[in-house]
Amino acid sequence: MTQKIKKRILEIIPAALVWSTLLGAVIFSFWKPLAAIVFIIVFDVYWVYRVGYFTFYLLLSWRRFRAVAREDWRAKLQETAGYERLVHLIFLPTYKEDISVLRTTFGSLSRARYPGGRFIVVLAGEERDRERFQENARMIEREFGGAFAKIISTLHPANLPDEIPGKGSNLNWAGKRAQEYIDTLGIPYNNVVVSAFDVDTCAPPDYFAYLAYVYLHHPNPTRTSYQPIALYNNNMWESPAAVRVAAFGTTFWLMTEMPRPDRLFTFSSHSMSFRALVDAGFWQKDIVTEDSRIFLQCFFRYDGDYSVTPLYMPISMDTVSSGGYAKSLVDLYRQQRRWAWGIEHFPYMAEQFRAHPAIPFQKKVRYLKNFLEGMYSWATAPLLILILGRLPLLVAPFSAKAVPLFQNAPHLLDALMKFAMAGLLLSAFFMLFLLPPRKGEIRRRRWIVMFAQWLLTPVTLIVFGSFPALDAQTRLALGIPMEFTVTKKARRQIGAAVPSYVGD
Repeated sequence: MTQKIKKRILEIIPAALVWSTLLGAVIFSFWKPLAAIVFIIVFDVYWVYRVGYFTFYLLLSWRRFRAVAREDWRAKLQETAGYERLVHLIFLPTYKEDISVLRTTFGSLSRARYPGGRFIVVLAGEERDRERFQENARMIEREFGGAFAKIISTLHPANLPDEIPGKGSNLNWAGKRAQEYIDTLGIPYNNVVVSAFDVDTCAPPDYFAYLAYVYLHHPNPTRTSYQPIALYNNNMWESPAAVRVAAFGTTFWLMTEMPRPDRLFTFSSHSMSFRALVDAGFWQKDIVTEDSRIFLQCFFRYDGDYSVTPLYMPISMDTVSSGGYAKSLVDLYRQQRRWAWGIEHFPYMAEQFRAHPAIPFQKKVRYLKNFLEGMYSWATAPLLILILGRLPLLVAPFSAKAVPLFQNAPHLLDALMKFAMAGLLLSAFFMLFLLPPRKGEIRRRRWIVMFAQWLLTPVTLIVFGSFPALDAQTRLALGIPMEFTVTKKARRQIGAAVPSYVGD
């Protein structure tokens, strides 16, 4: 069997599992309705367990988040020997962003409670947007050049071989240009902490002090990435309700993963050592989901001796908001499909595990199982619980309806769903504490809408959860490539749609 055929089989496996489950649920609802009911009950019990898991780890993350928020990280860092040697290298890839987005991000960096002379900021533009980028870069240098040790502007050439246009290829190019500059300064790679940020990322003032403190106290700081909590608060009040539910869902999902680093991949904006980045060959330039792939690149580069360290401090980005309700929902679907395209890691992981015998077998099984289970549940769970779970009750023949199991099934399913509501109520409660301050033009009654929006969760889970995940896995199975699409963001304060990499 050729390597190409093996890869195609691996690409087909996730979609085959998902479609077998969904089609099997439909077929058995008509053919063997009692068997279908038993399957649905077992699946719902499993999902209640997952809700309990979600609730426990969300509460644990929340407790740690609150503890981190109470600390003065600048003071703690100043008590740590050697912090003066650290340099923060911050990458901001940009494509067609309005200058107002860049100003907001650079403004947040300039307000960091950390010596600006230890910041090197890389503003990474695209040749396809040369004129806009160069004008923006000039304005940023003029306004913020004195706040940092250096602002490096890079221009990623178009149509380079073995690349796809997108954030990963841009970062790859910018990373190598930054390496040239670091080498001229003679800074040891172990002393450089890299933060790869979406260009609208706003870090709180203590973020870099907190990051530096964790880095310096880690037993092996160059063998781990650092993952903060991803919030989407920059324009949360102005976003459509379904977009807000999806955004907070992403935040809470990440928070439940953070207490278990053995399950955690890097996601969106994150940090790592420059040593690891160089050893891994920088970001892969021919894939869409470069934010999580860079973790896997390091993981395999060090034969499994690499992990993700959670940072219980939030950074804030934009939600998808294209200026119109319908367009925002379309772009939200595209965003979720792009994130679901992370399924492209499955064949990569399987191939790399075979190529790295030094990685313990149990670790290989655990990572593959956790990854595939997560992708499978993403695509199937909402459909099975909210739609297909009721199908056998509707189509079963009269003879099946006389069976006690059949008669009790609706009551049992309703009871299980009431238990599952605990996670939804907890999410709504925590959301109230994570919202940004209400702007003056936002009416007070919007608070009621913010809480009531969680009633959209069932629809959101299906339309912006199962469907895009199913779409992505089916595309991979059929060999249909995914391009790095650019969505638009709208901010009421600037009154214009802003094309952006962020969350595509």
